[in-house]
Amino acid sequence: MMQIPVPAHIHYETLLRVLERQTAAAVIQVDHASLEELQELMRTLRKALSQQKHLEERWERQGLHLDPRWSYEQP
Repeated sequence: MMQIPVPAHIHYETLLRVLERQTAAAVIQVDHASLEELQELMRTLRKALSQQKHLEERWERQGLHLDPRWSYEQP
């Protein structure tokens, strides 16, 4: 049966953690005006992960198999 390649959720989670814990702390100190844009970026990533999970649930209900990808280079 065909497997659908999807990004592993950890990729979103890693990006969000770096942005929340490190980027935001640095931006607040040097460019407080950019904080709103950074927060929008984090909302967008959360939404993308949520949309992917929604698609994955739909595909699984249809009996399709998912193939979480940890790397772009996976065969």
